[in-house]
Amino acid sequence: MLTDEAATYASWFATLSDPTRVRLLHHVASAKAPVTVGDLTTLLGVSQSTCSHHVRKLAEVGFLHVQREGTTTLVTVNPACCTGLPHAADAVMGALTTGTIRPAPGVTVRAMTTADWPEVRRIYGEGIASGNATFETDVPSRRTLESKWLPAHRWIALVDDTIAGWAAATPVSARECYSGVAETSIYVSTAHQGRGVGKTLLHHQVSAADADGLWTLQAVIFPENRASIALHHKAGFRTVGLRERIAQHHGEWRDTVLLERRRP
Repeated sequence: MLTDEAATYASWFATLSDPTRVRLLHHVASAKAPVTVGDLTTLLGVSQSTCSHHVRKLAEVGFLHVQREGTTTLVTVNPACCTGLPHAADAVMGALTTGTIRPAPGVTVRAMTTADWPEVRRIYGEGIASGNATFETDVPSRRTLESKWLPAHRWIALVDDTIAGWAAATPVSARECYSGVAETSIYVSTAHQGRGVGKTLLHHQVSAADADGLWTLQAVIFPENRASIALHHKAGFRTVGLRERIAQHHGEWRDTVLLERRRP
């Protein structure tokens, strides 16, 4: 098995040895919709034949999905490569990151209070509506959330005195031997996406967990939520594995990525 994995990792890294392919993959992964080969040709400043060649090589090792619609070739990133590649780097080179996130300017964090619950549940609802935040299909009641979240690990992010997001930690087990292991949740208001709210919450959450003696934080994320996976890697989490077809969401089987961070 180790020999097979080594061959797989070697093929991945060999494919990315060409800087044009790295740029191409970045453009596709950053796009919010499928990208055509024609668009990529313009973005990269190469010929269409060269672009098609690179797309084909990236598709062969599983980084990209390619679909024909009429005379147009649509290119999308394979969500699994966003979990498999960091995991491969962990295996080959050790930990991929060492906790480099910092709070964003203009974002503050404080403990969650009783008065925050309406906004907490509203933002939770926005996450559910996105389709890539949780298996929940309805916003849990306050009683349900209060009963499962650790009281000392519930946080609110503020931007200009407005609640912009929240974070919470849930024990993974009631057994004493797992008392220092918690699963994290972070939700950011749609109106405050891209302002460093999630980064600030995660930084605070990790710092508070370390100070309180929690020795392991774990996160379960849909592979399509590439931004969240990347953020957690920057915070020192590592990919433990991809859990394929772990549960159904709106009648469809979904995969999840399991990540964890160990207290130094």
